[in-house]
Amino acid sequence: MRDPRRATAHDDTSEDGAISTWVAMTTVAMMLFVGIAVDFGGQVGALQRARDVATQAARAGGQEVDLVRATRGEAVAVDPGAAQVAAANYLATAGVSGDVRVVDGTRLLVTVDDSYATKVLTIIGVSSLPVTGTAEARLARVVGGVEQ
Repeated sequence: MRDPRRATAHDDTSEDGAISTWVAMTTVAMMLFVGIAVDFGGQVGALQRARDVATQAARAGGQEVDLVRATRGEAVAVDPGAAQVAAANYLATAGVSGDVRVVDGTRLLVTVDDSYATKVLTIIGVSSLPVTGTAEARLARVVGGVEQ
């Protein structure tokens, strides 16, 4: 009579290697989850940088006041051409591309387009993730702490 505790190499009910397949699949899935966490975390950091660069570019452009109108007391407004050049120069120095618009003569809108180069997701063919940051600077006249 055959001892049921002794499995032979030719036994059809053998599960040899089943745990190895499970471990391999689980390892691949875990690596993908870690990759998603690392790369999407990096994308959030790149998004914060894009917003910061847009904010600083808007501030740089907002410094370009239309001096003729301001010294005459007519209005406080930005010089549209100089503001766009100053903001675009800031973007170029930061190494990003973007769009600069002057609205109503007092508001400067900056949009930054950049990307985050992935570290782990390149394994599945995703080499970069897009990021966009926007900011606005508004020129205002304030006298005695009150906006005029």
